[in-house]
Amino acid sequence: MDEGGEPIRLRERAYASFTRHLLARDVRPGQFVSQRELVALTGLPLGAIRELVPRLEAEGLLITVPQRGIQIAHIDLNLIREAFQFRLFLEREAVALFTASAPDTLLARLRREHEDALARGLSGDLTPDIEEQAQAIDWNLHDTIIDALDNEIIAKAYRVNSIKMRLINQERFRIDGRVVPVMREHLAILDAIESREPQRAVEAMTQHIDNARNLALRV
Repeated sequence: MDEGGEPIRLRERAYASFTRHLLARDVRPGQFVSQRELVALTGLPLGAIRELVPRLEAEGLLITVPQRGIQIAHIDLNLIREAFQFRLFLEREAVALFTASAPDTLLARLRREHEDALARGLSGDLTPDIEEQAQAIDWNLHDTIIDALDNEIIAKAYRVNSIKMRLINQERFRIDGRVVPVMREHLAILDAIESREPQRAVEAMTQHIDNARNLALRV
């Protein structure tokens, strides 16, 4: 039956709906939910939710607690350390390869986005919308570097970890008030990429991820 396509599409819709609501904070880390509450949340049938739960458990996004139900994963120190270590392993290698292959036109666009965001940050007139745009620019650079690998196995694993990183970001260290230092760190990465010096790009990426990890662990 799975080969028919519709059950697979339904499972993917359930996954996309759940993760969208999770990142929108409609459900929160540590919260207990029932399968029927997930049905109401996602608008999808119970069968799709029942098939979704094992996948989310395998990805570490929730756990089933006997006698209590389904619990959204906690943001604890262990999760933070593991998620950041995973990022370092992937993104250091990815940025080295990206440095050698990224088109100049793409780099020029990324630089414009970051310089515009930095200018808005330095102006001191930061609205929630501008901070949200800066956050999107932040995530997009990392996603772009990973996507450039054109490796679906890595992309899937990265997307799962990226959900955890966004949850950590929401709970521990939002970009609010930090637009200027984040954009400067990203521009240092772009400087290194544009110079076509892979080791320099790796060092800049490592420093950026280490800074974020230290913030998350310190809060």
